[in-house]
Amino acid sequence: MIFLRRSKLMKQMNFNPFKYVLLIVMCFCLSACGSGLSAGLEAYQSPDGRYGFFYPTGWTRIKVDGGPEIIYHDIINSNETLSLVVSDINKDVQLEQLGSPSEVGQTLIDKVIAPEGSGRTVKLINTNKRELSNHIFYDLEYELILNNQDRHELATVVVDRGSIYTFAVGTNQERWNKVEKMFANVVESFNFLI
Repeated sequence: MIFLRRSKLMKQMNFNPFKYVLLIVMCFCLSACGSGLSAGLEAYQSPDGRYGFFYPTGWTRIKVDGGPEIIYHDIINSNETLSLVVSDINKDVQLEQLGSPSEVGQTLIDKVIAPEGSGRTVKLINTNKRELSNHIFYDLEYELILNNQDRHELATVVVDRGSIYTFAVGTNQERWNKVEKMFANVVESFNFLI
């Protein structure tokens, strides 16, 4: 009796088991596609839950007194690094007030990466402005010549609650083509969670 009621109900609802199987298969396919961007990456979340990002699997965190807030490096290719520098800024200042992506990138180069007398040469290659979670991000790409070693780096700069965050990842120029896409995913993964 119950079976007959369910059967009538399924007919009334136009039940087609093929549609449900197809829906389940599509869900699995979509979830598999979404994980491709973070393949080979591990998640990091700040202790206060404020921000998070992905970093390459197998990298280890190190601490440097007086250095960036966070530093990771590859154990095998130790010149591949990720860093997060957090600096105080006036709470009323928004990123766009500091200039365009190119202007902020050049200021970062001139004052932090390669100040006069540092012996470093830096070329800003590309800049991009993007918005994510109600924040403006400036993405930067640059080449750095340091002690006769050519490096390629990606960075993102963002302002939040009176702090300016500079999140960067880089490697030597020889390995750049092998890690470029993964490093782009790393830089674009930086986000505020609260």
